[in-house]
Amino acid sequence: MKFDTPATTNPIDQLKVIGKPTDRIDGPLKTTGSAPYAYERHDAAPDAAYGYVVGAGIAKGRIASMNLSAARAAPGVLAIVTARNAGKLGKGNMNTAKLLGGPAIDHYHQAVALVVATTFEQARAAANLVVIDYERTPGKFDLAAEKDGAPLAKPSDQGPSETKVGDFAAAFAAAPVQLDASYTTPDQSHAMMEPHASTASWTGNKLTLWTSNQMIAWGVGDVAKTLGISKAHVRLVSPFIGGGFGGKLFVRADALLAALGARAARRPVKVALQRPLIANNTTHRPATLQRIRLGANRDGRITAVAHESWSGDLPGGGPETAVNQTRLLYAGAHRMTATRLAVLDLPEGNAMRAPGEAPGMMALEIAMDEMAEKLGIDPIEFRVLNDTQVDPEKPERPFSQRQLIKCLQTGAESFGWKQRHAQPAQVRDGRWLVGMGVAVAFRNNITMTSGARVRLDNKGLVTVETDMTDIGTGSYTVIAQTAAEVMGVPLQQVFVRLGDSAFPASAGSGGQWGANSSTAGVYAACMKLRASVVKKLGMTGDVAFANGQVSAGGRSVALAEAAGAKGLVAEDSIEFGDLGKKYQQSTFGAHFVEVGVDAFTGEIRIRRMLAVCAAGRILNPKSARSQVIGAMTMGAGAALMEDLAVDKRHGFFVNHDLAAYEVPVHADIPHQDVIFLDETDPMSSPMKAKGVGELGMCGVGAAVANAIYNATGARVRDYPITLDKLLDKLPALA
Repeated sequence: MKFDTPATTNPIDQLKVIGKPTDRIDGPLKTTGSAPYAYERHDAAPDAAYGYVVGAGIAKGRIASMNLSAARAAPGVLAIVTARNAGKLGKGNMNTAKLLGGPAIDHYHQAVALVVATTFEQARAAANLVVIDYERTPGKFDLAAEKDGAPLAKPSDQGPSETKVGDFAAAFAAAPVQLDASYTTPDQSHAMMEPHASTASWTGNKLTLWTSNQMIAWGVGDVAKTLGISKAHVRLVSPFIGGGFGGKLFVRADALLAALGARAARRPVKVALQRPLIANNTTHRPATLQRIRLGANRDGRITAVAHESWSGDLPGGGPETAVNQTRLLYAGAHRMTATRLAVLDLPEGNAMRAPGEAPGMMALEIAMDEMAEKLGIDPIEFRVLNDTQVDPEKPERPFSQRQLIKCLQTGAESFGWKQRHAQPAQVRDGRWLVGMGVAVAFRNNITMTSGARVRLDNKGLVTVETDMTDIGTGSYTVIAQTAAEVMGVPLQQVFVRLGDSAFPASAGSGGQWGANSSTAGVYAACMKLRASVVKKLGMTGDVAFANGQVSAGGRSVALAEAAGAKGLVAEDSIEFGDLGKKYQQSTFGAHFVEVGVDAFTGEIRIRRMLAVCAAGRILNPKSARSQVIGAMTMGAGAALMEDLAVDKRHGFFVNHDLAAYEVPVHADIPHQDVIFLDETDPMSSPMKAKGVGELGMCGVGAAVANAIYNATGARVRDYPITLDKLLDKLPALA
């Protein structure tokens, strides 16, 4: 199905199932422990051996020697895989560094060996007997030190490396009110609950990988390319994923080493990256240095906008695109953005929930508050004043939907913004300094080709098959809701099968595109199935699908009867046309935060949080709310605690486990409220929906930072906002 004209009235608009707050249909499997995750496929591979990964002990250099004799002689050892005996290996399109290192080492904890044994304990013990001598070479590990020499990043599908509209330099110089400030965000870890894990089994020259992966079709391609085999000989299965946040978009070392280990041991092998290995072995959100300049007239209208960002990655890697939202969010005739990329020898930087916008908004939305203060204008009024209904770089290109002002106004009313004291450090609650902060939420709406297969059997049951994944986002449920709505059957009559490369390729889970694109693909397949039913029954005119029946012209037939003994099958995909070029498609929101800061110790406590979101039709308000509050929690962590600390001497992340890498816990997060604006976007897809799971994170960090400033008068521009950055800036005790 080609989607190249705006959606009109269609079966989704009935809203009998879609739009209802529906419990997750996979919930019982997860709460009872019966959902099969990648490391637990005892049903498919009951005799699996265990692999234990050995990571490089240096960040850059070579392996001078590797002594495996003691490890090979250890009890239970079946095989040891290294670059020397693994055979010729390629590198996947989505990988920056090789997944199996040696003799050259690209980064700290790069996998250099896999020890396979009968039990996990045997594999771990033998791995500790591997003796490696290295030749260390100097590396670059400090972004700030490399900043001045960093060139512009290469243009990519993430956007150009540099944009210029008008004459920024002249407009900024002439602006009566100016802001020129720098901000930093640190390296961050995905810190998902389930580690990267895979179970591999070979049948002849065909490989099956049960793996924790967000993008099945991408994974098949990269596994095949790395191993040098046909994609037709690779099957990836990933029906349940215990969190990803972008860290499982691409095939990682666990998958490759499980496949190599299974081939060497001649039996199934499962590998889970040990937790202390994950931060350095897999990907992370790279640190940024950002400079923002704003120029405005005294009436508060922005005349000049510039946003520059620096980040680093391994050779061949990409930047953190922290400037992208600034190209679209606020009006201003004279504009400039630039994205620069330094070469660093740290582990690979790559996508983490809302890449680009999440760290970019952490800077931009502080800058907007700082500029509002310079102008003496309320922060919300300043943002409303500089709203735009068209792409500022291409004024002929309107937004498909943009209810940003309504998000701000709705949130202000609900949160009690009028009670905020404009002058910082004026509100006390006992020993607590209390403040409110606001920030805009913004994330682009990305659409991806997505396919599905739908079966109708002689009992009237509908089965959906697509390689779409569920990373805790509720894919099973919204896909079932879509099929139930279009086919006119109760939700209980729909069965959803996900995460198998034997199924049609979907959009996958990433970039906030999953829910809208995958459900649109299911919609396309269901519409094709409807057409098959109508054709088989010879019906004409207005045909209705409802209550398990298909009706037209006074005639009604049960879907079970229409399917016949053999059933009916339809397969289709959604392919998006040029609407995304004609209209700028984005999602919008507003975050409100109230904090308390201990006047004596500087301890920060979030007291209240509210998100107001405009993201098209909300397919399942219950799971959407869950996504947003999870994103808000993640944003709070980014604001106050998350920081992969770099050892700039030896080139690794020091706090590489969940004991030392701090993330929010229940006690850190108060009750959170979420408001969804009533909205549909016919330009986005037949579903008229958009993603929301990353929008909920964008802007949260800045809202926290702005609230802290309002509470204390202490402006911190370097995340995370920890006690040491506040203590000497706190107001004098009264």
